Amino acid sequence: MQLKSLRMFEAVCESGSFGAAAQLLHTVQSNVTAHIKKLEDEAGAQLLERSAPVHPTPAGRLLRRYAQQMLQAHDEALALLQGRQAAPGALRIGSMETTAALRLPPLLAQLHQRHPGMALELRTGPTASQLAELLAGQIDCAFVAGLPPQARLTGWPVFRETLVLVSVAPLAAFPTPEQLGSTPFLAFRQGCSYRQRIELLLASQGITAVQIMELGTLDAILGCVAAGMGYALLPQALIAAQQQRFGVHWCPLPPALAGIAQVDTCFVTGPQASWSPALRAMAQLLQEVVEPVVGARDAVVSAPVAEPQWA
Repeated sequence: MQLKSLRMFEAVCESGSFGAAAQLLHTVQSNVTAHIKKLEDEAGAQLLERSAPVHPTPAGRLLRRYAQQMLQAHDEALALLQGRQAAPGALRIGSMETTAALRLPPLLAQLHQRHPGMALELRTGPTASQLAELLAGQIDCAFVAGLPPQARLTGWPVFRETLVLVSVAPLAAFPTPEQLGSTPFLAFRQGCSYRQRIELLLASQGITAVQIMELGTLDAILGCVAAGMGYALLPQALIAAQQQRFGVHWCPLPPALAGIAQVDTCFVTGPQASWSPALRAMAQLLQEVVEPVVGARDAVVSAPVAEPQWA
């Protein structure tokens, strides 16, 4: 059934006349008659009593209820996509767990304040899984480590994190290679960019094998570090916010390892032409309230990059 036919059917039911419906829709009466006949052929039932006034049959009353719902949904969707309606709809957001815990709460609170009718859904996981969900259309945007290698995705840096070594006790100096090699590391599962930084850190110290324990949540990692199970590599700002709660300590990486310590969190999504009103609202908020990272706030970057390699 065509929406155009349903709209003509509704107009006839409302006006009680084929001629009045034609005038209302700025068409000719024969066009209305043809569309109603087509609807009746498709439904296999008479939909209108040709009387004065014209009124729907029992089958017509049933169809009219569904027609009104379909026409309303169509008009609302079109208004949203064309920016003629204030309600921005729904937004599915993916994020690394560390970003969700530290950076997103104030942003989501502001987004909700601006658009209280927006439905928000937040999923957390490693960068690799967030990019996979984004490409599959399961989320609308994601906060991940680094720009994506996929040319189909666009993004720009929004936060810069400095990774630090997290330990149960204060460290007077950065651990020696022997200490690092004999102590387990606690990290998220494969696909996490911070876990990859652990591997880069160990490789820079000539360490080829070390135990990396996979834990599912940030609280589990910090809790196990606090219990003395091993080290973790996490953003300094996050540890500063959680230090009193878990009682852990941190040590900066040596200056020679600055390339490993500095990580840009990027806002990544699809091409701008496909953005929904809700996604545009999030992008606009980021442009307004987040300080630019390396001067990249105003330009959406889409070029693929070689590092890091998402596994």
